Amino acid sequence: MTVNQILSKKGKEVYTVLPTITVYEALVSMSEKNIGAILVVEDDILKGILSERDYARKVVLKDKSSKETLVHEIMAENVITVKPTDNLDYCMELMYTKKIRHLPVLENETIIGIVSIGDVVKSIIDLQKDTIQYLDSYISGGKL
Repeated sequence: MTVNQILSKKGKEVYTVLPTITVYEALVSMSEKNIGAILVVEDDILKGILSERDYARKVVLKDKSSKETLVHEIMAENVITVKPTDNLDYCMELMYTKKIRHLPVLENETIIGIVSIGDVVKSIIDLQKDTIQYLDSYISGGKL
């Protein structure tokens, strides 16, 4: 299964913020959208990603104010991305080795979606269910 197949099921909606807003404003946006990370974009260019983990480690634990700290001060800048043609195994390997939970999807430097660890795990489970159903049907002599 490819990233594009995941996006076709979950949708390609992407939420973004500017690097110049406060962390508090970004957190409000994330809360309203019920998401754990948001892409930081300026002039249609991916500049970074801000996650709840960034907030916890770079604001709360350092006793900073989310209403005074700007997104660009704490965002992860070297964002690891994937292409629509990349497969699930590649995504899992990236997420595991880089210890990340979100992969923006880029096509010709344009953001076309984002894939989370939950999306990847759900897709793997769905594939396993399909395989089990196929094997069960095959073993019982049923029609495929």
